[in-house]
Amino acid sequence: MPQPFDWASGLPVTPFPHPSPFLLSQLADTRTLVHAVDLATYRAVIQSSGSIPDSRFFQQLSEHLAQDGWQTIHLWEDVWQTKPTIVRSRLQALTGQSERIPARLTQVQRIDRPTLDQFLTTHHLQVPTQSKYKYGLFLPKRYFRVLSPDFRMQYIRDTDDELLVAVATFSFPRSVTRHDQPFRSYEMVRFANHLFSTVVGGLDKLLKAFIADQYSLHPPAEGHPLIDVMTYADRDWSDGRSYERLGFERVGMTVPQPFWLDPAGNMRYYPHRLPEGLTEAGLPGRGFIPIVNAGSIKFIKPFYPN
Repeated sequence: MPQPFDWASGLPVTPFPHPSPFLLSQLADTRTLVHAVDLATYRAVIQSSGSIPDSRFFQQLSEHLAQDGWQTIHLWEDVWQTKPTIVRSRLQALTGQSERIPARLTQVQRIDRPTLDQFLTTHHLQVPTQSKYKYGLFLPKRYFRVLSPDFRMQYIRDTDDELLVAVATFSFPRSVTRHDQPFRSYEMVRFANHLFSTVVGGLDKLLKAFIADQYSLHPPAEGHPLIDVMTYADRDWSDGRSYERLGFERVGMTVPQPFWLDPAGNMRYYPHRLPEGLTEAGLPGRGFIPIVNAGSIKFIKPFYPN
């Protein structure tokens, strides 16, 4: 039997019948399912079969359920244990329990690396990573009134003149050819909202600001490259619908990514980035667990000059 961890406390959920060894629950009044992957059951599956589950299991489950209109979140116990507040924030947003901030009230600014890293560490499930261009959306003090008293009390100080409510980061460009046209192709590396809030139209506003800056630096001319943006939707958490609503096209899916999980500290390691002195052959004897995610969906959108 699955050994549930307490991710659903206070959330409206109902059991969802499906032949998975892990608990599957529906977030009430949504088309979202949470697949809670507890480590005790995962270990038992490995021990009973003598190997890890099919590396495509989580990806195929997502795709199978998507055929009936379900979005599936694969919530691993180690993620819940290390970042419960961020997990709770994202799940509550899916049920409508989130501060809604109109993007038209915010201002776009370039931000520095320390500001970005602090924001992502606090508000994003994935670790900060290197990027060339860093943008933030700031809510000016005169619009703090759109936030609930509880939110203001928790996240805003009396001395604050603005609040950083969303960020997006972009890579160095690559030169590519698409449809016989040259493009400067950028990757959107990270996007995140502030905890327990959603900036409505925020991603669109950040993208437009970034594209406008790039075209101002590299004005379009005959034979000069156009711009496109590529990004990935983490299939453990997203089906990419938000990108499709902004005009991004789904162009492919990556294979599931394997990791080694050290349950003692809930640390994940890529097979090629193990702690010094350790090899994959010796990890099971140290209690490490081989796990896989559901891969990612790749999206691309061309942006044309106004």
